[in-house]
Amino acid sequence: MNGLQLSEKYFFKIGQKMIKEKYNNYEDQIAAGLVGEGSECLKFDDDISQDHDWGPGFCLWLNQETFNIIGASLQSEYNKLPKNFEGYTNRNTNKWINQRVGVFEINAFYAQFTGLYRFPKSLLEWRRIPEEYLSAATNGKVFIDQAGLFSEIRKNLLDYYPEDVRLKKIASRCMIAGQSGQYNFFRCLRRKEYIAAHHALSLFIRNSISLIFLLNRRYMPYYKWMHRALNNLPILGQTLFPVFHNLAIEDFRKSRKIMCNKIEEISTSIIQEFKKQELSDLTSNFLCDHGPIVQSKINDPGLRNTHVMVE
Repeated sequence: MNGLQLSEKYFFKIGQKMIKEKYNNYEDQIAAGLVGEGSECLKFDDDISQDHDWGPGFCLWLNQETFNIIGASLQSEYNKLPKNFEGYTNRNTNKWINQRVGVFEINAFYAQFTGLYRFPKSLLEWRRIPEEYLSAATNGKVFIDQAGLFSEIRKNLLDYYPEDVRLKKIASRCMIAGQSGQYNFFRCLRRKEYIAAHHALSLFIRNSISLIFLLNRRYMPYYKWMHRALNNLPILGQTLFPVFHNLAIEDFRKSRKIMCNKIEEISTSIIQEFKKQELSDLTSNFLCDHGPIVQSKINDPGLRNTHVMVE
């Protein structure tokens, strides 16, 4: 049983009973689920994950008015729930990590990821939110939400970036991936600047994976899980998943030609998808050439006129 399954079972067998018995008048105002940080919210948890912040637990989300009335009391009752469930012990919480389960006010819960106590409105507000935070705010599962307030914000975030923001991010990622992977990586190797080469390769991998998420209109998760999550994407994800893996494990002191071919395979595949999505019609195989073309399609003049590499 993975952590998300454990959380859901724990709620419906233990948590829901507590709510019905002690907060029956507020039951329709309490949403429950497991969303946020932690590998279990992505269904990527394993035995290694269980050393901290893993185990029986769930989130309860309340609107501001209800939170002010019963929030502290509900948290106290939550803390009294059985520590052991289905053979699993209570979470070993890391003091350096923010609260991941328990009682939350809805807007405050989302604000820890977006920095806003409301839905983002402007292009600038959207651009300021790191994509891994948006992934964390929309992952996991909502078990119940009769009032629908928590799920409404979740749905709006899942509707994805405004198109101008998506285009700006694609343009910037093109420039950084092309510059770091197709250009600087091999220049660093020729100079035997191996630390710089490592960094260039890392930048290429991160930015090209981000490009694939943007092409799928999905938020890329925290770097530790971005490659694994890639395998779930229908556009290029499953195809390029093993290519990224093999690129990462090559010894670049011995396999420069192989690595060059893999970098070009990834870049060419992304450029082909640009054509399918009518983002660029250039024939160039250099990602940097496509960045300005993608940026030129942005409608907002202020955003369109920013430096193409800036995001």
